[in-house]
Amino acid sequence: MTDWASLSGLDARDATRLRVLKCIRAAGEISRTDIARALDSSPATVTAACGALLDAGLICEVERAPSDTVQRGRPRVMLQVNGAAFYVAGLKIARHAILVMIVDSQGTEFGTYASPLAASRMKAEDLVREVRKALDAACESCGLAVGQIAGIALGMPGFLNGITGFMHWSSSVSERNVDFAPLFREHLPCPTFLDNDANLVAKAEHLFGAGRGLRNFLVVTVEHGVGLGIVLDGDLYRGERGCGAEFGHTKVQIEGAVCQCGQRGCLEAYVGDYAMVRDAATGRQGEGPASIPEILDAARQGDPLSRQVLERASQILGIALANLVNLFDPEHIVLARSRPPFDHPYPEVMLDALRRNTVQVDAPLPEITVRNLDESMWAKGAAAHGIEMVSILKIREQGTADAA
Repeated sequence: MTDWASLSGLDARDATRLRVLKCIRAAGEISRTDIARALDSSPATVTAACGALLDAGLICEVERAPSDTVQRGRPRVMLQVNGAAFYVAGLKIARHAILVMIVDSQGTEFGTYASPLAASRMKAEDLVREVRKALDAACESCGLAVGQIAGIALGMPGFLNGITGFMHWSSSVSERNVDFAPLFREHLPCPTFLDNDANLVAKAEHLFGAGRGLRNFLVVTVEHGVGLGIVLDGDLYRGERGCGAEFGHTKVQIEGAVCQCGQRGCLEAYVGDYAMVRDAATGRQGEGPASIPEILDAARQGDPLSRQVLERASQILGIALANLVNLFDPEHIVLARSRPPFDHPYPEVMLDALRRNTVQVDAPLPEITVRNLDESMWAKGAAAHGIEMVSILKIREQGTADAA
């Protein structure tokens, strides 16, 4: 695994090159003059940075004919990210499979592959071996050699330090306090980056989705557990230890229901898939609903306990979202779920709890986008993170070459 501390310590010249590259990526296609204006930088500084990025193969020039309002003149030279610069593999570790998405440096999907997992929880080294197996199979299915992959970005649930690759706890790993860096170096063929999967969904939304062009927004993921990705002032926020934003483990009830993390009263112990299935089966004679779709179906048929579970989860989630609005005052919230949409009246219960518990000011609430979250979005977020990190590596390599 690459030393993240060194990646965060870019010198001023390389930091400028990275800012220019991000500007080009966000715009899709942009001129040097417009980059200088967007970054409030001098044309000379931007020209020098673009020259280095061209030398590194990270961007390319595209000539565009003058607009209709311009009758004559030379073609306008635009810049865009060079999709042929490298390939990256983004991996999402789910409960029953590893999904691999291979993209080029522009973010264009080259192929995906799902590798089944025999167990939802295993030792860290066994998991890394499974990652290598999934990567090899994905490359073979896409017609690529493993050596063509410039970087791997891995997303999984839990308390993870996205700066060092240290895992404090994860529902996918049987041990606690594991340093993945040496395992990555031993078993994987290229620089590998690890992060919390909800952070990576936020990265995907920032680059490709509802958060594109926004400076401050939140992504709440609801599936087996509950995650949160925070983008503040255009950057992903991870916290002092690199593992902040554990929204699912904020407490909503003193000495409440048992969470999969081992503590009591966590948010996800009431709104996570496993918690709702558990609660819908409590106190029944015989078997209860075994999945969210079954709980929804039972509620439609008038089952009072299923209705109670759905209403309570909706209300608690609405209150929790209100707390996020009160804390962050974001531009936008994306609520991404990998479950069927709840029937009436449960979405209204959530929104009513959100409105009633948000501090009242003479301004509208942030816009909320609700989307279905499939495994490809998780993997695309990991791939987006991998693109960014490999780009930093390439910029540093070019800086070293310039100094030689």
